[in-house]
Amino acid sequence: MNRFLRHVIVTMPLLAAGFAPAHALTASLADALGKLAPQANARVIELALAATDCAVAQGQAPAERLAVIDYSLPSTEPRLWVFDLVSRKLLFHELVAHGRNTGENFARKFSNRADSRESSLGLFRTRGTYTGRNGYSLRMDGLEPGVNDRALERALVIHGASYVSAATASKQGRIGRSWGCPAVRDAVARPLIDALKGGQYVFSFYPDPNWMNTSPYLKCRAVRATTAGGPAP
Repeated sequence: MNRFLRHVIVTMPLLAAGFAPAHALTASLADALGKLAPQANARVIELALAATDCAVAQGQAPAERLAVIDYSLPSTEPRLWVFDLVSRKLLFHELVAHGRNTGENFARKFSNRADSRESSLGLFRTRGTYTGRNGYSLRMDGLEPGVNDRALERALVIHGASYVSAATASKQGRIGRSWGCPAVRDAVARPLIDALKGGQYVFSFYPDPNWMNTSPYLKCRAVRATTAGGPAP
């Protein structure tokens, strides 16, 4: 599948879902981040920023860093971006694994179920680090009920893995797969985890219409309208 066709497949559901443009500040930041990451789908970055903005509007603390994972891209392409939102810098652009039962080179299925060995979508908030069987790892809280809120229970963490490499991708047509964790290259795991630990945001995207139409973090205009007692501007 060529890059243009992938762009059309990703963009059409986003437009069909009827998402309104982000407010001016988020739009300005999205434009800046888009220039830092020209390979990324600009609308996915906008949605990631809108989701974090919505989380803050609902009582979450602001964060300095944001990781965006675009699971509509194949595993053989770098599809994880880590941004510093304060200095407006791109810190990492990396390969990232999806779950064994999520798909082969392309992700297809996502789950919140224990033992599903599938990745989860939506907005996450990072916690602290620990060293376990996969080495230095970063715990995450899933913020979306029914979508990713069992992340801690499922031990969905960011960690390094030897099977995440360009060499593996070249040899077998995809990188290795995890049990649902967004695993990254061993060489970059520690600095990437240190950049994201302690309350930063991770946004995992795939154009799944059910999630996109029901996520509380992608429907913030409706939330604000209800809170204000009137229509959103």
